[in-house]
Amino acid sequence: MKKRGKFPIKLIVILIACAALFFLIRLVLPSAEKRAVSTIDEFYTYEQKGDFSASWELFHPEMKKKFDKGPYIQDRAHVFLNHFGVNTFSYELGKAEKLENWRMADGGETFPKVYKVTVTQIYKGKYGNFNLVQDVFAAEMEDGWRILWDYKQK
Repeated sequence: MKKRGKFPIKLIVILIACAALFFLIRLVLPSAEKRAVSTIDEFYTYEQKGDFSASWELFHPEMKKKFDKGPYIQDRAHVFLNHFGVNTFSYELGKAEKLENWRMADGGETFPKVYKVTVTQIYKGKYGNFNLVQDVFAAEMEDGWRILWDYKQK
C-alpha cells in the first residue's frame, strides 16, 4: 500500500514565520511616504517656531540655489511674522500623493519620485484670520528627504 503524503507542517510553519516577519518589518520601518510626510511636518514645525535656519537645512539643494540661508531667514521672519502681525501659526498637512517624473520648474531637473502634500498654514493676526495653502514636495536624497516648492509657470 501507498502511504499518503503527510501535510508539510514544517513548510506551513516556515511560511507563517516569514509572513509574520514581513509584517513586523513593515510595522517597524516607516514607508517612504511616511518619511516624506514626516520631513514636511518637521519643516513646518521649525517654521512655526520661527527657527528658519533649521527649516532651510531641510531644503533640497535645488531650493537652496533659490535662497541663500541668511536672506531666507530674514525674509521669512519679516514677511510672515512682521507683515502678517503674528507670532506663530498652526498648520495642517493633507494626504500625501506620490508623483513620478516631477519637475520643480519648467525645464528643470526631473525628480523620479516625489510626494506632494498640501499644507495649510493658519494665521490669526492683526489683519484677521486667513489661510495660506501651498503644495509642498519631498524628494529622497542620500541623506534623507528634502523639501521642494513648485515654480512651474502653469
